[in-house]
Amino acid sequence: MSKPIQINQAVPIYKGYRSTRVRSLFNVTPEAGARFQAECALPVDEADWQVGLIVGPSGSGKSSIGRACWGAAAYHEPFAWRPDRPIIEDIGQDLDFNAVTGALSAVGLGDAPAWLRPYQVLSTGEKFRAELARLLLEGPRQVVVDEFTSVVDRQIARIGAAAFTKAWRRTAGRQVILLSCHRDIIEWVSPDWLLDTEDMSLQRGRLWRRPDIAIDILATNWRPWPTFEPHHYLKLPLMVGASNYVALHAGEPVAHLAVSTCVGLKTARMCRLVVMPEWQGAGVGLRFMNYVAERWLRGENRYSKPMTTVFHTSHPGLTAALLRQPCWMYMHGRVLGEGGQKSYVTMSKSRGRESRCRYGGHMRAVQSFRYVGGAA
Repeated sequence: MSKPIQINQAVPIYKGYRSTRVRSLFNVTPEAGARFQAECALPVDEADWQVGLIVGPSGSGKSSIGRACWGAAAYHEPFAWRPDRPIIEDIGQDLDFNAVTGALSAVGLGDAPAWLRPYQVLSTGEKFRAELARLLLEGPRQVVVDEFTSVVDRQIARIGAAAFTKAWRRTAGRQVILLSCHRDIIEWVSPDWLLDTEDMSLQRGRLWRRPDIAIDILATNWRPWPTFEPHHYLKLPLMVGASNYVALHAGEPVAHLAVSTCVGLKTARMCRLVVMPEWQGAGVGLRFMNYVAERWLRGENRYSKPMTTVFHTSHPGLTAALLRQPCWMYMHGRVLGEGGQKSYVTMSKSRGRESRCRYGGHMRAVQSFRYVGGAA
């Protein structure tokens, strides 16, 4: 049953000089602006929904209606962030590490260097996503979020809205009401119900389908890499003999991937995956990986030879996502990384003299996957 909500707000008519003069200059009746009334019925007490959306122009009563849904206690106020701690230490302090990194990745803040910065030095888009990640982990069972996506660029707003609601729907038994004056997020949120405060109309039933994202994938070389390199969490030499791929949306860079062959041309190694920050959380990275790996498995590469693809990553969010993908098989993991001695010996032997460099020597925990085919 829908809950009836009535808003009847009144403020006293102030008779100061400036207020009186404004009413006189613009022929404003004394009651104008002193009273606000709104009436609607929302399914907030029902259990068969998870995401509600209230949209409408400023001053149309969104905030007042939001506060009336579950009371002031459910109205979200921004979290208090510690200025002396990176966000990875400030979010969900009593929760498991993987739960925290999973929430950050789920809302599109998968950039590991950003995790190591305090909240106040993050960009506006990063702050928006960090707040959503913390809401996922620490927010109440029922919550109202005002000014949703109002402070961010519209591209980040749409992708961020989709990422957040997708992650929220994986948290069983929780309900969120989003308040926004921006209608461009409606299809991306794909709410269970929508209230438009412009005419107080209510629509129910997830009538909005999340828009498809049209991506063009181009085979290229390392020339586009400088655009993506600042967003890669490792600084390593370029892979020798790699085939590079770039994903574009309307000509704008979305993601990058490189593939190089292993000895014997039976296996290829996928590396240097980068998804631009404004596109993180949309699922573009995984689909991009699957598409390229499937092409190599079919022999659609410059060698015209079918090869299975392996992928190694230290990123906990990407690891969790690949574990959910039936087309990727988990191979093994190194908990503490490996030293550089093996690389040094091999390189010295191949050159016939002592090598001046070595690879490895890091402490990264690396997880390995193999593409087995069947991606949709």
